[in-house]
Order: sequence, then structure tokens, then C-alpha cells
Amino acid sequence: MSDLPDCAMGPRNIVWWGNIGFMLIEGTAFLLAMAVYLYLQSESPSWPPAGDTPPDLAWSTMFTVGLFTSEALNLWVSRKAKAKDAAGVRRGTLLMALAGLMFLVVRGVELDHLNIRWDQDAYGSAVWMLMVLHTSHLTTELGESAVQSAWLHTHRIDPDQFSDVQDNCEYWTFVVLAWVPIYVLIYWVPRWT
Repeated sequence: MSDLPDCAMGPRNIVWWGNIGFMLIEGTAFLLAMAVYLYLQSESPSWPPAGDTPPDLAWSTMFTVGLFTSEALNLWVSRKAKAKDAAGVRRGTLLMALAGLMFLVVRGVELDHLNIRWDQDAYGSAVWMLMVLHTSHLTTELGESAVQSAWLHTHRIDPDQFSDVQDNCEYWTFVVLAWVPIYVLIYWVPRWT
């Protein structure tokens, strides 16, 4: 019989490495999309181009503040997973799923206040590309949190599920941090140039 544990969390778990690899790949996609935005900006005499208006700040700022606020809940859920607190992770994943739903609603309103259509010009296409890219990650995270919450509420929680919750928390942090440079590019760069 082996003295190795039945399950592990963090770097000792192969799924953790898969999650890190996924975040590296997706982070590269974000970087490439931001490079496209910056390239188009460098080729334009004005940014946004004449006649275009930068997106409204109110909804995006509310979204951004909300994302950073959600990190408190996310860190709490991660701590509950590390402590193998079944009741805590059940409540926490449900709250994270509800938060993700709220963020998608705010994002929907935010998209309505971009002040440009995706097909209007290169500026509009670049803005919408970045917004849709981040929204797809937000939607993925909502789906993962909702499915995980449903599973945790309907099944016995094995030690592996605590590791899954912790991995999901780390991915949420990635989604939050990935938003920061996109927010700066879309909402502030046009106001500085």
C-alpha cells in the first residue's frame, strides 16, 4: 500500500497544472487581442478615430469595482476549500455563481454604452473584440461556478471536489486580473490620447 495521499491540492495536483496551462493560453489570447488594439491605435492619426466617442465610464467602473469586490468572496471560498469546509464551499460557490450572473447583467448594460458598433470601423471592431473575449471568459466562469455549485449541493463532497473549488477560485482571480489592462485600454487610453 502506498503512503501517498488519495488527493492533493495546488501544485501537487495534475488538474492544477492543467488550470495553469489553460490560464497561460488564455492570457496569451488576451495579450494578442490587446496587441491588435494597440497596433490599430498606432496606425490611426487619432484614437478613437474622428467622429467616434470613447465608451461611457459609469457602467464599466461599476463592473470593475464589483469584480475587485468579488475577490473578497472568492478568497473566502478558496480558504473554505483549503479547510475542507463542505458547508462553506456549498454556500460560497452558490454566491460566486450569483455574482457571475450579476456581472453578466452589468456587462450587458456596459456593452450598450460602448458608443460604437462592432462593424463601424477598426476601432469599434477592436473594442468589441476585447469586450467579447472577456465576456466569454466571464460566461465560462459563471457556467463552471453554477455547475460546481449544483454538484456540491446534490452530491457527497469528496476531497477532490475541494481541489476543484480551489482551482475555480484561481481561475476567477485570472478573469478579474485579465480585465484590468482591457479596462485601461478600452476606457482610459482613448481619453489620454
